[in-house]
This record gives sequence, structure tokens and C-alpha cells, in this order.
Amino acid sequence: MKKTLSILALIGVLGIGAAVIMKQTPVATSPVATSPAPTTTDSAGSAPATAADATATAAVAAPVPEPKLDTGNTAWMLVSTALVLFMTIPGLALFYGGMVRKKNVLATLMQSFAICSVVTVLWFAFGYSLAFTPGSGFIGGLDKAFLNGVNMDSLTGTAGANIPETVFVVFQMTFAIITTALITGAFAERMKFSAMLVFMTLWLFVVYVPIAHWVWEPTGWMFKEGVLDFAGGTVVHINAGVAGLVCALVLGKRIGFGKEAMPPHNLVLTLVGASMLWVGWFGFNAGSALEANGRAGMAMLVTQVATGAAAATWMFVEWIFKKKPSVLGIASGAVAGLVAITPASGFVDPKGALLIGLVAGGACYVGATSLKHWLGYDDSLDAFGVHGVGGIIGSLLVGPLAVKAIGGVEGDLMTQAIATVSTAGYTLVVTFILLKLIDMAMGLRVSNDEEREGLDVTLHGERIE
Repeated sequence: MKKTLSILALIGVLGIGAAVIMKQTPVATSPVATSPAPTTTDSAGSAPATAADATATAAVAAPVPEPKLDTGNTAWMLVSTALVLFMTIPGLALFYGGMVRKKNVLATLMQSFAICSVVTVLWFAFGYSLAFTPGSGFIGGLDKAFLNGVNMDSLTGTAGANIPETVFVVFQMTFAIITTALITGAFAERMKFSAMLVFMTLWLFVVYVPIAHWVWEPTGWMFKEGVLDFAGGTVVHINAGVAGLVCALVLGKRIGFGKEAMPPHNLVLTLVGASMLWVGWFGFNAGSALEANGRAGMAMLVTQVATGAAAATWMFVEWIFKKKPSVLGIASGAVAGLVAITPASGFVDPKGALLIGLVAGGACYVGATSLKHWLGYDDSLDAFGVHGVGGIIGSLLVGPLAVKAIGGVEGDLMTQAIATVSTAGYTLVVTFILLKLIDMAMGLRVSNDEEREGLDVTLHGERIE
């Protein structure tokens, strides 16, 4: 365990150092909107007039047309937003709930539902403003705290998209919700509910919000350096996966881990949840185009190709080494493919997506079945093994596989590598500090007796009969 913590500490230091180097050394890749980097206007405001020619005596400039809401794009984004929320409740809740033991299933479902509720309020209050308003390279401002200035007529989106800013607020809110909820898979069956809520609140503001600003807001330092992340390889999956790994290490193993069987409670729930995630992911990836256009269609296509390839790869690898293909395996493989294609979905073609899926299926199989045993940590539901490993694969491969005709830019492997290490290092260090502070203040883990009895009864006073 000390060896593992030492390795992770070194990675954290390297990540922060890489961020400093990236800030000081310009990268040749031209900056593009790697995902939603909105420009906001108010359709109720008057359009600016052009300056009169200096030699003209009284020339009157022609008025610039006011931005007009695009109903087709708006309809697509409303559907996409609902799909991404559907990924967490009920998708992720069921996916995780089926994998835990029966005595903890309600507590696991409760975590996703409570996070959805709390993050909604926090995003409304400060999260959106800090992530998506201009500021420094590290963090945005508070100009839109409590959604000040966001009204029914405010428009945003890529150039010409013209969707309501209200829709964009909720769309990005659903990303914040699922990212924080993903972390719970790493510490399932052993963390206090109260400590979990405090941790998620602090983590949202000091980890998720800054990284979202770095990557997706035009003043963020990764955005300026041309880092490619269409729908959340760094912001969502590396972020949540590494945070989950730190949680698993700090909280320690479940009682009996490695000594007694801990079979999933209900794989029907898990497969239903994985299927919901698969369907909802089209809103996640194709919705990140912010428009109903060809790029959204390509993102949908490559998402399907990569997911099918990863699920099939996991199934066949498990079949070879374990002699039987499992329901849990193919479901996990599908999620691995969804994770890996996320950062690349707006930049690669179907052939690139196939390669990403094949690599992710095999690598995440190792990450979920072998890595945690080699390093000696208990990542209960493979948050790092699938989301961390898959996110790293996708974030790196988008560099050499990006197609300029699709995303408007050529990728750069070194740029992607520095962004990947920087994200992982920052998340690792800050998450570790947060957990230690909360542990000193109120404790992180339930008692041994509570863990043995089950969190459904001891934390929530309910049980499944």
C-alpha cells in the first residue's frame, strides 16, 4: 500500500508540473472548441452598428440581424439533456445497485439520487458561473452566480447554433451530476452518507469546476492549448476515475475483501442500467455538438461502433481466459467503450472509433480484473478500472486519430498526454487532501459493525426483503 501511495504521489507531482510546463510552452495545434465553448448573447438586446467610414459625412451603417433561436438545434439539445440525466437516474444507479450486495443496494441507489439533487442546486448557485464564464486560465468568474443574467431570451452555443442558455445550463449540469456520481463506485459499501455529501460538494467546486473551465471555456488554459476533449474524457472520466482510485486507497478495503465472496446482488439491474447508459450516451456525445448537424451524426455513429467493439472484445477476452463470457463482463465492456470514445467522438471517423473500442475493451478488462489485485486496492465497482483507464485511452488516442475534416483540427499526441497527466495529477492531489481533511473533521468510513450489517439499515433505516 505504501508503494502504491508513493507512486500516486509521484504522478500527482508530475501532473502539476506538466500543467506549469504546458502554460509556459505554446503548442502548435490551433485552438478549437473541443466541446461546448459557448458564446452568449441576449436576443432582446440591440445589435451593434458598424463604424461609419472616416471619409463619409453621415453614412448610416446597416443594422446587424439579431440572433434568432434555432428550433431544430434546441429540440435536439432538449432531448440530449434528458438523455444525459437519464444516464445517472436511473442508469448509473441501477448499474451500480445491481453490482453491490443485497444489504447495500438501497444505499447505493440513494447515493446517485442524492448527488443528482445536491449538485443541481450547487450548479445553479455557483458551479455554472465558475465553469463557463470568462476568467483566468484556472477558473471562471461569478458574473452568473445564481444564474444572474440567464433569462428566457439568452442564447448560446457554437457559432450559429443559437440554443437557449437555459438549456445549455442544464445540459452541463447533467455532466457535473454524473461525474460526481461515478466516483461512488470506488468506495461502495463503506463510506458514511454524510461524509459522502460533504466530499462531493467540495470536490465539485475544487476539482470538477476548475477542470471543466480549463478544457471547455475559451479562457481556460487547456482550451487555449488546443486540447481535444469533445464530451469529457479528461473532465468526466479521468477526473472521476482518478478520484475514485484515491477514495479506494484512503478508505481502505471492504471487510472481507479478497477473503470472502462478494457477488453482485442482481445482474439484471446491472444489465438494465448498462443499457440505459448506452442509450443515454448518445445525448452525452452527439449532444456535445450543440447542434443537430453532421458532426452530431458522426459522433453518434462512432459512439455506437466503439461501444460494440469494446463490448465484444471484453466478452471474447473473458471467454478465452475465464472460459465463460459473463453478463457483468459484456456490460462492463460496453461502458468501457462508451468511456473511451467520449473525448474522441467529435474528432474521429468510424475506423478510428473501432480501434479505440478494441483497445479499450482489452485494457479495461485488465484494469477491472487484474490491476486492483496487483496494486492491492479495493475499487469496489471498478470506477478507476473502467472510467480511469478508458478515459486515459480515449484522451491519448484522439491525438493521432483525429480527422481534420470532422473536427476542424489535427490532434497532437503530446498535447493530449500533457493534458491527461495534468488532469490526473491535479485530481489525485486535491482529492487526497479533501479526503484527509474530511476524515479528520467527521470521519469517512462507517464502523465495522455498520458495514457488516449493511448500509441500507444502518444509514437509511430501510431494507429489501
